[in-house]
Amino acid sequence: MTTDAARTGPGPAAECAGAVHTVLDAPARRARARAHRERVAAWTGPHRERRRRGEPHPVWDFLFTYYSHRPALLERWDPGPGVLLTGDGAEEFLDRPGYRRTAGNGPAGAGAGDDGVIFDPAAVPQRLRTTAGFVHRLLTATRSRAPQLGCFGLHEWAMVYRTDQPRHGATTGLRLGARGTDEVVESMSINCSHVDAYRFFTEAAAPRNALRPTRESQVDLEQPGCLHATMDLYKWAYKLAPAVPSELVADCFALAADVRELDMRASPYDLTAHGFTPVRIETPQGRADYVRAQAGFAARAEPLRERLIEITELLTT
Repeated sequence: MTTDAARTGPGPAAECAGAVHTVLDAPARRARARAHRERVAAWTGPHRERRRRGEPHPVWDFLFTYYSHRPALLERWDPGPGVLLTGDGAEEFLDRPGYRRTAGNGPAGAGAGDDGVIFDPAAVPQRLRTTAGFVHRLLTATRSRAPQLGCFGLHEWAMVYRTDQPRHGATTGLRLGARGTDEVVESMSINCSHVDAYRFFTEAAAPRNALRPTRESQVDLEQPGCLHATMDLYKWAYKLAPAVPSELVADCFALAADVRELDMRASPYDLTAHGFTPVRIETPQGRADYVRAQAGFAARAEPLRERLIEITELLTT
């Protein structure tokens, strides 16, 4: 049985700690968990197979190496706040932080007499509250700024500028060669605002960036047009687990995968052998294509960011 008091869930003002707006019995809970596993298996399955074969991938490995969430944890299902789990197996969730037993507090007409298990934001450990506080500051600051769409993905080019050891050199080459890549970097302005991209710039490239992003300035600089800031919504979603519904984690992962593809297609690497056509940002048409896709990703990220902000508010109030 699935009973929804509000199918999309109330906002943070109504969704107070421990409040119930959905009741899931065992069959409904297992169906949700199965649907989630099947969805993310489109990514976790091929990754496991490549790892078994010892076959690195210059595009997709990033989603499981730079982002440290293990495939098994991505596949694990959590309902998020406000969902009462009833029936056989619900007690298994008590091993996860923030879950507690409850009795008879379902919404009127929606299994109000059911005993079960619920994720209660008031019951989370302090480490999760601390993480939520930082994520709230970062995402609300990012939301307050207009997207900047003029970087053209040059961060990837700056990571190989004037070096004979490109980061993916073992699996793919540079499509313009080392000299051609350097010439692109030298012909364009670099405006990277993301600390975790900037920190991989080569020593020669770092001074060419208009900004000097640091961990301390991250909240002040992050902006919604940045591809890495958009991909990082996945990181913030899993770092807030199990407070974030797994369906939302999967939405953030799916967006990160699409963004990663653009990030690497616009990079200096020759990925044609892996099935990726380049976005040639060294040309006017390529830059226009990049900006168009970048704007689309920024728009897709907005509702995901908003929902994560709502969850951080639940965890910090």
